[in-house]
Amino acid sequence: MQQAHGVEVPETVAEMCRPAVSAVLVYDAQQGILAHVHDREGVLRRTARVLDAARAAGVPVVYARHVSLPPSHLGVAGLRTAMAWQRVQRADAVRAAFPPDAPQTRIVEEVAPRPGEPVLDKLGMSALVGTPLELLLRDRRVTTLVLVGAVLEIGIEPTARHAADLGFLPVVVDDACGVVQEQAAARARAALDHTFACYRAGAEEVAAAFAR
Repeated sequence: MQQAHGVEVPETVAEMCRPAVSAVLVYDAQQGILAHVHDREGVLRRTARVLDAARAAGVPVVYARHVSLPPSHLGVAGLRTAMAWQRVQRADAVRAAFPPDAPQTRIVEEVAPRPGEPVLDKLGMSALVGTPLELLLRDRRVTTLVLVGAVLEIGIEPTARHAADLGFLPVVVDDACGVVQEQAAARARAALDHTFACYRAGAEEVAAAFAR
């Protein structure tokens, strides 16, 4: 751990993931999303490993969940985005893909939140937009945001980059983040590495850091 101007500057993921300054964000671990990722069971097993270690060390665990507005309440950006994801040509053909009470919107049982762990609903890709996540992290004096869930190349990368822009140290747990398109995921990993402000690690490395 380096020291500069009265500030501790971690050099390794182990130093970043100290329990006192870390939180875990479980991103979109929902039935309708995890059904499409490669190695679903492996991703969930490694996510559970990180969560078990976090809970044992007193590290706060927070969930982000993607939900949809009714099409009647979407604007231009919302309709265009939904058209692209749903592969429809007409705005009036858009449907609500993730209504809050729908089965596909639920968080899967394998990594379900424990009592007291908050679930923050979001409409966009970054979990820091339109949710109280930033306020929660700052109020807890968190500096390191550990990311697990799905999908790496769709929502986890922009959340990590947004977190870095806000002054947090994002640690993406590679093997606990689901991937749908490997080529796109490779680009996402390269983009994270290129920022020099986002960090990647494996589930065992993070769990070991929490256990120290």
